[in-house]
Amino acid sequence: MVAREAPESAQCLCPSLASLNAKDVLRRKHKRKSRQHQRFLARKALLQEHGLRSTPPEPGSSPGTEAASSVRQRPRAESGGAPCSRKPTPRESAGPLPSKCVAIDCEMVGTGPRGRVSELARCSVVSYHGEVLYDKYIQPEMPIVDYRTRWSGVTRQHMRKAIPFQVAQKEILKLLKGKVLVGHALHNDFQALKYIHPRGQTRDTTYVPSLLSQPSLHARTRVSLKDLALQLLHKKIQVGQHGHSSVEDAVTAMELYRLVEVQWEQQEASSLQPHPEDREPDSSTDMEQYMEDQYWPEDPAQGASRGTGEAPGRTE
Repeated sequence: MVAREAPESAQCLCPSLASLNAKDVLRRKHKRKSRQHQRFLARKALLQEHGLRSTPPEPGSSPGTEAASSVRQRPRAESGGAPCSRKPTPRESAGPLPSKCVAIDCEMVGTGPRGRVSELARCSVVSYHGEVLYDKYIQPEMPIVDYRTRWSGVTRQHMRKAIPFQVAQKEILKLLKGKVLVGHALHNDFQALKYIHPRGQTRDTTYVPSLLSQPSLHARTRVSLKDLALQLLHKKIQVGQHGHSSVEDAVTAMELYRLVEVQWEQQEASSLQPHPEDREPDSSTDMEQYMEDQYWPEDPAQGASRGTGEAPGRTE
């Protein structure tokens, strides 16, 4: 009797185990589908938020009525009410991104006759937040006659680890490409680098007093970086007998730019027309000028005779 009942009890347990396994499988499938559905809803909401996906039509409405309702609702959103476009971030309204803005300062030594030729001996580039991106000593192309240590801070010992000018120029220009460049009296740095940065991407801090409408500073034609730092930033730079530090000067120029960044970038945005220096030369203007009558002789035969070296009145 016991041997017969055992298989029957086992047979009774097997269907219950099978039903439990089936329930677990269904439960897992339901959880998987619910997760997928949640991800789908989240993705759908994100697309609708950015305006990349239109809201689905309500049941019972046709596509034509949905399009007509969207057309009727669009002028309301444009004329008033809540704005449809994304609000600009503070960085967009203030100016370029910090990663697109750098400051530069160069130190020069004297070469040529009596050391009157200025050549690059050190260059420093810092980021928007004052981090040093580049700082190297550079060997001029001509022999150094005057180190100008009192102003440049460059000595003979620094030239032992200097790199050639051509190598430094390639490294620096690669770093400046596509950046908004900040500096003080940048024409001196450009002359030393033998390079001209696009004018629309140049921010020379010599114009800071005019942006701040400072009468005492604006009265002078050119204010030094040292005076601007003392009066506007309340900091002392270029002190001591060791000369200037190009890193310190670049950081100070960036701090001055950030002081008037909003006003400066608003002024730049108001003048969106490209500067003549940034435009590519147009060869068609030269051709048009060449085709004008003033460049041609009145008598073509006379011009041809002059080109062959014959006298105007001579005939064969």
